[in-house]
Amino acid sequence: MDFSKIFIKNASPTKMGGQAVIKGIMMKGGNRTAVVLRKKDGGLHMRTKLLKKHGKLFELPFIRGVFVFVDALLTGTSTLMYSADFLEQEEEETTDKENWISRKFGEKALWNIMLYSSVLISLVFTIGIFIILPTAAVSIGRNFTDSSIALNIIEGILRLLMFVGYIALISLMKDIKEVFQYHGAEHQCIHAFENGLELTVENCRKFETLHPRCGTSFLMFVMIISLVLFSLLGWPNLLWRVLSRLLLVPVIAGISFELLRFAGKSDNLAVKILSIPGLLLQKITTRVPDDSQLEVAIAAIRAVDVPKDTPEYEGTIGQDGRPVEPDGKPDKESVEKSDIEPDEIADEKSEGKWDLD
Repeated sequence: MDFSKIFIKNASPTKMGGQAVIKGIMMKGGNRTAVVLRKKDGGLHMRTKLLKKHGKLFELPFIRGVFVFVDALLTGTSTLMYSADFLEQEEEETTDKENWISRKFGEKALWNIMLYSSVLISLVFTIGIFIILPTAAVSIGRNFTDSSIALNIIEGILRLLMFVGYIALISLMKDIKEVFQYHGAEHQCIHAFENGLELTVENCRKFETLHPRCGTSFLMFVMIISLVLFSLLGWPNLLWRVLSRLLLVPVIAGISFELLRFAGKSDNLAVKILSIPGLLLQKITTRVPDDSQLEVAIAAIRAVDVPKDTPEYEGTIGQDGRPVEPDGKPDKESVEKSDIEPDEIADEKSEGKWDLD
């Protein structure tokens, strides 16, 4: 692993980041998010949404990590659903159940039901597999040792192995491999953006698919920090162990987020050592993208790298990230609003208005 290609000294770190989805990428900038998807005909579809303003509470160290964690869960699930729904519409497939809910309660209600149901299912799955199962399984270790620290450490190692094994297993699926390629494209293009290079396929291709400020690294920090904290809690009965772990999730998320921010801004030896587990996991969750996937990532960055007064948009775009009219020509209003000045970009970077990967 060549750290010089990951922690690049002359780069200007931002908080820009995003998420790979089915056939595309969601990018989050200083004032909006953009989802860019590759259509069946080879064109690009985009939806942008302005970010809601948050109070000062969202900027407090450690506390902000909890809000980011919850927001990432909701935004990530919503974006995955949007990409899946768009691709399904291209196939012109809609289930009778979805049609009934839509007619009965409306499109917005249908979307909310699907979103919160998906989040709930994800939470139940995560709690059951990665919290309850490991601590219940390690209970048999009580026959061999009375050390609560040893039992908690074994539990943490088991949880970590299960998590890495799960990621490795799903990485074998064809569709997930493609998502991981888009993940790699996202990182390469962010590297190019942070190094001040023109966003071209050739320039983005020069960089690693690994990035120190990645959500994968955040999850690895969560796993390692939870191992350390849980080892200090003793070994009460199963119910109290599960409750204590759930109650500490916000604390762990807050600490993990601060470590991730630190890793994204520094390249000293301590940061590199702390980042190794997450970077190794990124070896699984990223793949080298093809040119068409890099083009999607480039369009996503350009779509959020615009002035604050640029209106939201949903529809076809060109490779420059600008809306395209039905005749295939760039929308004139969009072209005018997208002419952002270099000084304005520099100011927003220095003020830390970009969001995290």
